[in-house]
Amino acid sequence: MSSQHTVIVGGGIIGTLCGWYLTEAGHRVTIVDRGAFGAACSKSNCGYVSPSHVLPLTAPGVIWKSLKSMTSGDSPFYVKPTLNLQRLGWFFKFARRCNERDMLEAAGVLHELLQTSKQLYEDLIEGEGLECEWRKDGLLFVYKSVHEFEEYAKVNQMTSERFGVSAKPLDAAELVKFEPALREGLGGAWFFDCDAHLRPDRLLAALRAKLESRGATFLENTEVKELINEGSHVRGVRTTMGEIIGDRFVVATGAWTPFLNQQLGLKIPIQPGKGYSLTMPRPQNCPRLPMIFEEHRVAITPMDSGYRIGSTMEFVGYDDSINERRLNLLKRSAEIYLREPYTEPIEERWFGWRPMTWDSKPLIDRVPKFSNVWLAAGHNMLGLSLGAVTGKMITQLINQETPIVDPRGVGLARLSR
Repeated sequence: MSSQHTVIVGGGIIGTLCGWYLTEAGHRVTIVDRGAFGAACSKSNCGYVSPSHVLPLTAPGVIWKSLKSMTSGDSPFYVKPTLNLQRLGWFFKFARRCNERDMLEAAGVLHELLQTSKQLYEDLIEGEGLECEWRKDGLLFVYKSVHEFEEYAKVNQMTSERFGVSAKPLDAAELVKFEPALREGLGGAWFFDCDAHLRPDRLLAALRAKLESRGATFLENTEVKELINEGSHVRGVRTTMGEIIGDRFVVATGAWTPFLNQQLGLKIPIQPGKGYSLTMPRPQNCPRLPMIFEEHRVAITPMDSGYRIGSTMEFVGYDDSINERRLNLLKRSAEIYLREPYTEPIEERWFGWRPMTWDSKPLIDRVPKFSNVWLAAGHNMLGLSLGAVTGKMITQLINQETPIVDPRGVGLARLSR
């Protein structure tokens, strides 16, 4: 058991689960966040733990769809035109990865991470009795068009043969019986029984309570300004609330990570991908299953204590305003598919910046410049899904143990290629 003091910069789901596994291994942990605990991208996402999401965003045809989206602010995938060289460079590298070979390479990495993380979540939530509305009900990919529904059969065959991830098809007639909350006349759906979902804010609250009982410290509204280093060794961080001295350091700052590039001696390839959600009371005719409306890229999460409509993707930089058009798009999309698409009052209108990498894979590795700093960032749209495996891997890397998943696919060496 280690008696090391490990400082984690970032109090979202990634940083919190790093703290969980580090305290389990005997580390004393301090979690520092620039804002309120879990208030960035972790708090109000759709709560999916999804082995079904094996295919990365970098897929053939995505670039053409992205170019078309630049002409419409109502597109579920919107890219704001820009002359920002850093963002343009990111999109250039992203575009180069949108081919079958690179897509399948990333999918292989994501598949192992997702499968492992789902099992770790089961062990953690069920073993510790965490109250977070955990459900292993599966996930529906719902299609408005019969043509798009039938086209997905090709994708399903490929993911089934290559990764053992397969879904059950439900035609229009079967779908209404399977999920009565959906409208009649839809194209069909594919049901993945491997997925789970939970309420993210309740998971974070339950983890925090357990961590504090283990002696962990949480420092909110405390921004890290500088790493205090002696050559290749970091001895502390300088924050807006003073210095924090530690033995090991984990950077889990999500979409904000590029602001630490100079400190880390890296060029972190993360762009903020803005997503939205609306949280409200459960409808009377509430879906029993979470679902994604694939043609509109909108997700529905039925929770024991509420109901959430979320997703879409905006590449608009670090714009911190709420775009009412995007929130209305969520509601209009739900109207197409559901008998009772939403309720009043709206309890929360939320956005979060997803940390998007150009190859759709996270960054989980030791920072080369320093002997005692590790990075856990760039989880794209899978931060919650990959939280448990990331926390476990970071702990194993720090303790010089063999990681539960081969870390080469998520290492920092690929940034220099």
